[in-house]
Amino acid sequence: MLNEQFFSGRRKALFEQLEMNSAAVIFAADEKTRSADTEYHFRQNSYFYYLTGFNEPDAVLLLIKKDHGQETILFNRDKDKVQEIWHGRRLGQAQALKNFDIDQALSINELSAALPPFINGCETLYSCHGESMRGEQQLTETMTALRQGMKKNWRAPSVQIDLRLILDDMRLFKQNAEVEVMRKAARISSDAHTRAMRFVEPGQFEYQLEAEIMHEFASRGARFAAYNSIVGGGDNACILHYTENESVLNDGDLVLIDAGCEYQGYAADITRTFPVNGKFSEEQKAIYNLVLEAQLAAIKLIKPSSTVKAANDEVIRIVTQGLLDLGVISGDFEQLMEEEIYKDFYMHGLGHWIGIDVHDVGDYCTSERTRVLEPGMVLTIEPGIYISEDSGVDEKWRGIGVRIEDDLLVTVDGNEVLTKDVVKTVDEIEAVMA
Repeated sequence: MLNEQFFSGRRKALFEQLEMNSAAVIFAADEKTRSADTEYHFRQNSYFYYLTGFNEPDAVLLLIKKDHGQETILFNRDKDKVQEIWHGRRLGQAQALKNFDIDQALSINELSAALPPFINGCETLYSCHGESMRGEQQLTETMTALRQGMKKNWRAPSVQIDLRLILDDMRLFKQNAEVEVMRKAARISSDAHTRAMRFVEPGQFEYQLEAEIMHEFASRGARFAAYNSIVGGGDNACILHYTENESVLNDGDLVLIDAGCEYQGYAADITRTFPVNGKFSEEQKAIYNLVLEAQLAAIKLIKPSSTVKAANDEVIRIVTQGLLDLGVISGDFEQLMEEEIYKDFYMHGLGHWIGIDVHDVGDYCTSERTRVLEPGMVLTIEPGIYISEDSGVDEKWRGIGVRIEDDLLVTVDGNEVLTKDVVKTVDEIEAVMA
């Protein structure tokens, strides 16, 4: 779905925002050692991928913008028969010129010698600060070479700017092609959650549900999860980022699954909570319906000119009043709101941007997330209530952890729930599990 026309368009959009007489350098991710001589599966740097779609390590994208025109240069690995036999195919420079809308493709081995003359005379140097230690070292060496190159009439840039200040806002607003990929990621992830609902039964281990989810991802073309899947049964659901996934799923408990696939570089992020034995108890149903009420109210408020803060404020009111009505907490509503008692049970934010990264880039404006929503933004809405076994509440409520999460695209007239294909009402869940 994402072709070279898309990535070339991203580079052109970036060029328009660069200062005249500038250079931008973006480094690919490095391979990371897992143990001894084996590596973790390679995952491309998100900024590099956003601008190139190129999925090899040891690569650098260089953009030059001067009065006489613009130039795009890709440095990548050489073709190497022996290395390709052992470790896989490499694109090489000749094929890179055919595949990508670029002006030059040079060997990565030429980078140290080529960067100084390319950047020489540019007044501004852009790079993604802190994204690559190797890249930081390379740029330091380049700047040193330019500053010491007076005899060659070299001149180093006088201004260095973090390119992420531009790219983060570009990435926040999704193009149509990106939305289509995210819809696909959402469908695959939704079906994985449905598969888990149909598979689960008392006595299984959490990791067995995780395996079912990963099977659905991979069989549908999404080989990897976008993040470490959370499969928490019983009180484990009250650990927000629980990833051990090693406990037995007990009859009478709920299980919370927070999992989403990565498809063509883009993430989905879904949470569903359901009973291990297929039937909610009265207490589980009460807490679940309270979370669902809060989520549906928040979703209605996700639209242009609104804010995440406005939606979260409504969630806080609903959760506080609901816990009061159920007798989980007691006291005066206004005082409980003032004391922020909800934080004992709902202690995280309402959601986050999502895109190439599951917790995607983009300014929220404040810690309360007051940025006005605009069409093209994609975010999660994920309220929850967590009553751990050591909570000082009536015993019947303890060990209940519920979170419901969906991915939403902000549209011109409201929002589109990308992850709508997986059920979330009590009746629908019990019907699927039956």
